[in-house]
Amino acid sequence: MTRPSTVLLLATFSVLAAPARTDEDRWVSLFDGKTLAGWKGATEGPSSFRVVDGTIACDGPRSHLFYVGPDGQAAFESFELSVEVRTRPGANSGVYFHTAYQEKDWPSQGFEVQVDNSQKQHGDYLEMKLTGSLYGIRNLYKAVARDDEWFTMNVLVRRPRVQVRVNDALVVDWIEPPGALPEGAPKLNRLGRGTFALQCHDPGSQVSYRNLRVRPLETPAAAAAPMPLVDERYVHILELGKANFPLVDLHAHLKGGLSLEQALALSRDTGMFLGIAANCGKGFPIQTDAEAAAWVDSMKGQPVFVAMQAEGREWVSMFSRETRARFDYVFTDAMTWTNPAGRRMRLWIPEEVEIGPAVPSGPAGEGAREQGFMDLLVSKIVGILETEPIDVYVNATFLPAVIAERYDTLWTETRMEKVIDAAVKSGVAIEIGGRYKIPSERFLRLAKSKGAKFTFGTNNAGARDLGDWSYPLAMQKALGLGWKDMFVPGHQPGHAQRE
Repeated sequence: MTRPSTVLLLATFSVLAAPARTDEDRWVSLFDGKTLAGWKGATEGPSSFRVVDGTIACDGPRSHLFYVGPDGQAAFESFELSVEVRTRPGANSGVYFHTAYQEKDWPSQGFEVQVDNSQKQHGDYLEMKLTGSLYGIRNLYKAVARDDEWFTMNVLVRRPRVQVRVNDALVVDWIEPPGALPEGAPKLNRLGRGTFALQCHDPGSQVSYRNLRVRPLETPAAAAAPMPLVDERYVHILELGKANFPLVDLHAHLKGGLSLEQALALSRDTGMFLGIAANCGKGFPIQTDAEAAAWVDSMKGQPVFVAMQAEGREWVSMFSRETRARFDYVFTDAMTWTNPAGRRMRLWIPEEVEIGPAVPSGPAGEGAREQGFMDLLVSKIVGILETEPIDVYVNATFLPAVIAERYDTLWTETRMEKVIDAAVKSGVAIEIGGRYKIPSERFLRLAKSKGAKFTFGTNNAGARDLGDWSYPLAMQKALGLGWKDMFVPGHQPGHAQRE
């Protein structure tokens, strides 16, 4: 059992593995469009399902409708299921497979493919897992379908593989791990054999289904897919996915030869949803509204968040509010700014960094320069957080190489508090960065105590380093971060939309 070493292999396999879609005559209709013949409702919420205008309408208290077939014994092992779905705003529903009839409660057997484009918080719970998610196992955090519009959901199961498509876009490609999971791992139902069920989630969720059909398939004699490596990271990600924690890397780049197809394949393999960012600003590939709009358009329909990485301090005047608002979110850092002497510095380039004006030689002089630089840096960061219309602050405590080894000394509690307080006041989330492994745990603990929101971010340089989430995942575990601690685009308007 090995984890594929490159995203290229993943992308290639995802394309090759899907069976050819032939044998149209083998499709079997599950719904006659007139009655619920072949279906059996749970005893709770008996009136939650009815036939309306040729659809199965879900509207009422929690209930589930199970397909039992003409003989009451319907069961499927390998299959392709196709359904058309229409949700009303705020609705939550789901399609189960490999399940079995039960009179009440959520089905305990099988798997659910989520249907939820826009449900708001219910009481103390906000459902993060959206349409197309293999519920709790491989989750989507951005709506890939729209309310009040019919969309197609396709579920292809050939053990050990499950693929989910929404409007023909592959959004889930999960391979069941062989054997039992390690002791202490969360419960994971196993692929086997069972029937289908539709969910009526709550009285506020109105969903319609039509054109439900299934195509039985032969089960492969042997696994035709590379088995996943079930290690500590696999178990940790599974735990978080089941706990509604948003597994999202909001700082990914298509650079260094990394294609969108490769990034999506890695996302499907690992269960980490991605936010793909374009570098926008002075000296970067995108410098005009037209270029930014073209890039957003090129990502339309893709199961990823689309981000503007705002570069330098000039970006606010380079891009209109309307253009900024087309992105799912905007983020920036304080790695580019101009010092009082008029020197524009990019802090990751040693040759451009000027720590401060000349001072008396010796340790005391150098220390004074560093302290002065830090005070200036903190003031720049606070200014950015208070005045620039951003949603996430990334590379949050980055220091130039010349002083980076004194990170813990230079980032005093007072300085940390100034940055954190400005972020919290402005409603800006703080990135837990994988590339530079910053901010420190000390900074993050202080930020959590003050009510800050967080994100994960790789800030990859290319294909090889996308997927290193060791530091963000370690910090999540160390701080006990839950879904309420995290920022996810789409649950509230971004700063650009609120301007």
